[in-house]
Amino acid sequence: MAKGIVIAGTHSGCGKTTVTLALMAALRRKGLVVQPFKVGPDFIDPGHHALAAGRQSHNLDGWMCGRRAVQDVFARHAWDADIAVAEGVMGLYDGFSPISEQGSTAEIAKWLKLPVLLVVDARSMARSAAALVKGFAEFDPFLNLAGVAFNRAGSENHAKLLAEAMTLAPNVPLAGVLRRREGLATPSRHLGLVTACEAPLPPATMEKLADWIEQGLDLNRLVANLPHLAIYPPDDPDLPESRAAIGVAWDKAFCFYYDENLRLLRESGARLIYFSPMEDQALPQGLHGLYLGGGYPEVHARALAQNRSMRRDIRDFCRSGRPVLAECGGFMYLMDALVGEHGQNFPMAGVLPFTASMNERFAALGYREVTLARDCPLGPAGLKVRGHEFHYSSIPDKAYAGAGLYIVSDRHGSLSRPEGFTEGNVVASYIHLHFGSNPSLAPRFVDACAGAVPASQ
Repeated sequence: MAKGIVIAGTHSGCGKTTVTLALMAALRRKGLVVQPFKVGPDFIDPGHHALAAGRQSHNLDGWMCGRRAVQDVFARHAWDADIAVAEGVMGLYDGFSPISEQGSTAEIAKWLKLPVLLVVDARSMARSAAALVKGFAEFDPFLNLAGVAFNRAGSENHAKLLAEAMTLAPNVPLAGVLRRREGLATPSRHLGLVTACEAPLPPATMEKLADWIEQGLDLNRLVANLPHLAIYPPDDPDLPESRAAIGVAWDKAFCFYYDENLRLLRESGARLIYFSPMEDQALPQGLHGLYLGGGYPEVHARALAQNRSMRRDIRDFCRSGRPVLAECGGFMYLMDALVGEHGQNFPMAGVLPFTASMNERFAALGYREVTLARDCPLGPAGLKVRGHEFHYSSIPDKAYAGAGLYIVSDRHGSLSRPEGFTEGNVVASYIHLHFGSNPSLAPRFVDACAGAVPASQ
């Protein structure tokens, strides 16, 4: 029977991703079957998890999907593992709102009855570190804070000071102290880490991570003290006979997809056919629809622009009337052009008549609730679905005159700016939708695709 643990942080940047990857790599090296998860809407960390653990990582998002869906995803993938390791999001108690636990790591830990290992960046701290831990432990008495791992200790003496200070917080076990090591952190850029598709951590780095965490934490004691989980696989339906072929863009430029979205499409009768807008010269034959996910088209804009035949195929497909869902990076790819970080203009597919430009800071960030203003391939007017928006690019204000399919709300209420662009049966937006937030969305999109005449190029 599986055990489980959540790796949480005091804040973003404390090192919890490095600790999580190191823990997964070390446990896997011990011969355990490790099932990774990521709390929140992040697309990038799960790719690195999969390399460290050897199994696909899955998102657990309380605000987008709700308690039952989160528990189902966790049980479906963790029941046959030895240990489930879930990396948190932001700080332990951060989520949808500063006064609510919705969408937070703490909420997920309580829903799944998982103990929490708190990662604390202990640079330049000693006694204050104990005060910080004590505050986190007492903030929510219903949370099982099973231990603390101090990160980035500068010396052996610093590690001893931190251990001594923890006698002032006796109710929180000290799991260990991790020394500062240069070169262990994964490379990052705007939006977060560099994706595993572009720069997978080599096996040698995984070994170094495993060595590092074993030197600082007593992993045998940590695992031995974890409770067994009473989880069982949900009764998944048998996959139905395929009734629609949906092309899914997947390469270094486009790899931001919730695995649950793809699963729900398959369970709704879709046959997913993967292709690369960067490398392939033509779309696969016989497609009924397209799913263009997010990613980093701005980083690979030159390669995308040089693939003229694929850009033409995508444009012709969109103009054929067949359903297309394009999110964030896929949305940018459908525009006339993309202005990269250095001001160079690269032609894109030319379906939507405007250009995206990169900014130095993010243009939008946060959870979104979408209500369809009219019927479209995703469903009828009034259908609600939740998602997340995070991007550094922006489009001209006048371009939004062509939007309006989505009525969008954030935690403050309805947004005044229109969202959701359409061109025939194309649905495009900066917002990444999570199909798990509304179980009718995937089958409705497959229905729309199944009713289309397949591509014959």
